[in-house]
Amino acid sequence: MKQILQHLRTGLLEIAELPAPQLSRGSVLVQTQASLISAGTERMLVEFGKANMLQKARSQPDKVKQVLEKVRTDGVLSTVDAVVRKLDQPLPLGYSNAGVVLEVGAGVHDLKPGDRVASNGHHAELIAVPRNLCAKIPDDVSSEHAAFTTVGSIALQGVRLIQPTFGEKFLVFGVGLLGILTIQLLTANGCDVLAVDLNEERLKLAASYGAETCNVGQGEDPIARAQAWTQGRGVDGALITASAQTDEIVHQAAQACRQRGRIILVGVVGLNLRRSDFYEKELTFQVSCSYGPGRYDSSYERGGQDYPYGFVRWTEQRNFEAILEAMQRGRIDVSSLITHRYPIAQATGAYDTIRSDGSALGVMLTYDHQEPVRSQQMVLNPKASPSHGDLRVGVVGAGNFAMSTLIPALAKTSATIDAVVDRKPFAARHASQKASAYRTLTNHKDLLEDPRVQAVFWVTGHHLHANQVCEALAAGKHVFVEKPLALNEEELSRVIAQVQETPDRLLMVGFNRRFSPHIQHIKQALRGRSGPLCMQMTVNAGHIPADHWVQDPALGGGRIIGEGCHFIDLLTYLADSPIVSVSAMMVGENVAVQEDKMSILLKMEDGSIGTVHYFANGTKSFPKENLEVFFDQRVVRMENFRQTDGYGFSSFKKLRTLRQDKGHQAELEAFVDAIKKGGTSPISFPELVNVTRASFAAVEAAKEGRVIAISQDMTPTTQKTSAEAPGEDPAVEAIAMTAADVATQGTGSNEETETAEA
Repeated sequence: MKQILQHLRTGLLEIAELPAPQLSRGSVLVQTQASLISAGTERMLVEFGKANMLQKARSQPDKVKQVLEKVRTDGVLSTVDAVVRKLDQPLPLGYSNAGVVLEVGAGVHDLKPGDRVASNGHHAELIAVPRNLCAKIPDDVSSEHAAFTTVGSIALQGVRLIQPTFGEKFLVFGVGLLGILTIQLLTANGCDVLAVDLNEERLKLAASYGAETCNVGQGEDPIARAQAWTQGRGVDGALITASAQTDEIVHQAAQACRQRGRIILVGVVGLNLRRSDFYEKELTFQVSCSYGPGRYDSSYERGGQDYPYGFVRWTEQRNFEAILEAMQRGRIDVSSLITHRYPIAQATGAYDTIRSDGSALGVMLTYDHQEPVRSQQMVLNPKASPSHGDLRVGVVGAGNFAMSTLIPALAKTSATIDAVVDRKPFAARHASQKASAYRTLTNHKDLLEDPRVQAVFWVTGHHLHANQVCEALAAGKHVFVEKPLALNEEELSRVIAQVQETPDRLLMVGFNRRFSPHIQHIKQALRGRSGPLCMQMTVNAGHIPADHWVQDPALGGGRIIGEGCHFIDLLTYLADSPIVSVSAMMVGENVAVQEDKMSILLKMEDGSIGTVHYFANGTKSFPKENLEVFFDQRVVRMENFRQTDGYGFSSFKKLRTLRQDKGHQAELEAFVDAIKKGGTSPISFPELVNVTRASFAAVEAAKEGRVIAISQDMTPTTQKTSAEAPGEDPAVEAIAMTAADVATQGTGSNEETETAEA
């Protein structure tokens, strides 16, 4: 299928050939009939991509500040790699789509194949969208007109926020698509409108819908015009639908308003607000968020959990429905807004038009009615076909961590990457290209069913790991899975049972830090020690909001189980002894999240002790991971996996590396070699179980204020912990299943929870 991608680093606009998207629970597969280019938003993205690096930096000063902070903590080389990698990711364009339903996923009962729907889908021949992000199109509304639904809902949400009443007068700054639709919605509410723009043709169009006009391009003053129009009273409110860098528009809107007027920002303008504008008139100012309530709420958009109708009357989906009904009843007319049409195969011409043609307004992409290929597999690089005898592996998940760390490191091993799998076709193809893989897939089952693939690397959402490990082992594959191995004892028990059923398959968890040259250097210094170790690991973890999925026990497991296990593993590895008990303490209740500000005390079987200070309330300017090991009147100190020093040694060679080396390369090479040579896993399974149980115990100990003994028993049990597995509760199951988009879409665990890779 064809899909339009924008490459932000080079500015290249690509009409890419991609495999079909995978249909997941709670979503629908749609064959596109028409999609609308958002001239404002998409023009900005295209122009940003075509800008040089200096221009990109100037346009995003906040990002530049983050880059400088990363340089101080992680070094220049690591920072440059991260910036280039981020800009190198292709960006799918488009969010106003209309088409025909081909298939519906589990849990979707009110749509069927053949129904037409409008959605926020991308410019692509096939799209998979969650049910709550699409609405059924009435029979007498064309697909081209329905493609305006998403843009219309953005305008509608702005109008709802300004709360118009019959007879009020409003100023609308910017008469593009959003502005024209906003004018129509306001007039439908019985309001008068003064439209402000510098494009004469668009102002004439606004006038045809009943608006008064003010042409600032010809020197007209919108403040004076508004005062004259309202007999000196001032307008009741202003909606800003323009796109501009200046903050003069907000100032003009404030000056034009009456006492206690309202200003709603729908577009993008400068926000250097002047206090006197708002203070003297007691004005209200609000920024409108996209299509309405539910936007950016993963439980609503991905999990399918609707808001109660009686409490949230207008969600984003219900706004979609309202726009479609308004089109059906003739209250909104979009026919005059379509100025250009291009087949998707000529989409580059469409984007040239929106950049160069001032008359362009509604630029429509059309799609032929021949059904595109719906295969979820595509041979990407025939020359990369693995040879007989190669160790063929597959990677599932193409998120930030996979792209930045795992795939580049795996490509340097002796394994051959057969395929990369991701629910998002563009992400799967991009990752496959970077890995020089033979093929790209959007369904991991194709990988598991291929007898030629010997090992699978899972870089997916935390809540999926245990099931995916069991599924891959049962399919006869060796398995590498990013941490955590499981989120609770019930999941861990299933993994134990599966490992015992397939003892000839290797299982590895991505506890990479023990493979770092810094840790290996420390391990060498510990040889021949006469007494137990006293270890302290300080993790400046960084803030993640309380409503982020990683903080959700059902999806991410929380940050200790989800990431703190790294450091638990590191300390037990240095002691070379299993953990026998855990105690922990977290901060008091006057914070949004307690669990990510915790001290964990570990006791090992050999008498060693270790403390993990996992703190998410520090500054990014402080090093992220520091380790100190005390033993035999000596001390070893490692700072941020860049420098290791020894104290009290007669001879200790300091280790400094130009960039952070957390052991990812050595970890993957060890796992690949173990498969090829028929050895055991680089980390024994009892160690993996011990560390996983210790992470569970740390959370429980902190909550209950007690010391917890760690069982060394490897007998599977069906007993459940207080943290239920995803799927126990229907609501949790809905979130978990559709938040699989977090998993195999590539926004996997390591994208935002790895303290240094984030």
